[in-house]
Amino acid sequence: MIYRFSHPTPSELEQIIREQKDLPLTYNKTTEGLKGFDHDCNRILLGEGTDTFEAAKQAIQTWAMFPGGWARIHNERTPIEVGRVVIMTARVLGIWWLNASRIVYTVDELKDYGFAYGTLPHHVETGEELFHVYIDEKDRVWYEIKAFSRPRHILPRLFYPLARLFQKKFVRESKLNMKITTHENLQFTEPTMVC
Repeated sequence: MIYRFSHPTPSELEQIIREQKDLPLTYNKTTEGLKGFDHDCNRILLGEGTDTFEAAKQAIQTWAMFPGGWARIHNERTPIEVGRVVIMTARVLGIWWLNASRIVYTVDELKDYGFAYGTLPHHVETGEELFHVYIDEKDRVWYEIKAFSRPRHILPRLFYPLARLFQKKFVRESKLNMKITTHENLQFTEPTMVC
């Protein structure tokens, strides 16, 4: 079941991961296949230089970009490798939603790091999300989230505006987590934008 009224145990989540591991993704990533999806791109400036980039890279490797509390990843020790399956549990209106995704590609360059995961059948949405940090030509470090998605389960389809509000809440909190993780001093405001 994709939703529950209590948080599942770690062993239940591991069972779902085993069940989803070899199943196909729920979308077809072609130009034609992406019609009808919401396309989102958001980013925030984290700072400058190699130290900030390395801190941001470490944050992604430990899944620190997930807000925690209402939206968390199981298991945060999962390596960032193509083919790995993870489950995000999200509590919305008193219900825990269980969302399985598989890492479909990674980026690991000198000034560029991240990964994208795609949705599996045990997910309320269908689509793909990229979590990405990079250093630009001015030595600035950016965190970026890009996604294409659409509701797959009946409830997010029926309550589409509410589902979109929670997607935006996730993005805001994810950017804040990355900012906190990469900086000790948050007394300044950095640009945050839609890209």
